[in-house]
Amino acid sequence: MLNQDLRGRRALVTGGASGIGLATVTMLAECNAKVAMNHLEDDPAGREQVARLTAEGVDVISAPGDVGDPNDAEAMAQRAITELGGLDYLVNNAGMSGTEMPIPPSNLDMIDEELWQTLLTTNLISVFRISKAAAPALKEANGAIVNTASTAGIGLQGSSTPYAASKSGVVSVTRSLARGLAPSVRVNAVAPGQVETRWTAGWPEKHKQAALDKSLIKRHVQPEDVAQVIIFLLIGASMITGQTIVIDGGMTVS
Repeated sequence: MLNQDLRGRRALVTGGASGIGLATVTMLAECNAKVAMNHLEDDPAGREQVARLTAEGVDVISAPGDVGDPNDAEAMAQRAITELGGLDYLVNNAGMSGTEMPIPPSNLDMIDEELWQTLLTTNLISVFRISKAAAPALKEANGAIVNTASTAGIGLQGSSTPYAASKSGVVSVTRSLARGLAPSVRVNAVAPGQVETRWTAGWPEKHKQAALDKSLIKRHVQPEDVAQVIIFLLIGASMITGQTIVIDGGMTVS
């Protein structure tokens, strides 16, 4: 738990039912913020996690909705802001790889139009659409946004070419939003390396070991590692905006 008291602050975290999103929701709530956890309507994990956290005595509400659907995404954001009574922090974390295993860049036949459309809509366009919907409330609160990019968005390959392209777009959109929402709202991004979550659990061991071998810290990134940086950028970085912070244990500099 971070040594911060965010009592009275309100946050919306997309893709909050697992991994980085859940770690971020948990840390914000444990710091006494009121948090809206976005999750897919038909994902039981979302409501289960909200119920678990509520039972632990923190203030978390459910914010179901599909960020990949323009109408559903905007309606979800507006409902969450209304229920929270305003918005101080937005974490655009929802995203997907679209594939169970990494697709080598040489295997063009495994990449189709549907994969491109799904990843760009969910991983990239949603960052803009949710930020746009939340902008009036965030401006009123002089708030902050943090977007989840990836080291795949700053030159590495990631799980596929469309995934890398979508995360490169997140880095670019972060800079544009920082310009567009200044000076009242700061906008930054985090670029995690390979994070140890259920999404990467089934990846080939040689793929995971290759990332570990390049890491200077010699351990896999955990969701909590990323959540700590997200919260720092939300509450403790008053002169940082338009930046993307890499969280990979030194993998990209080794």
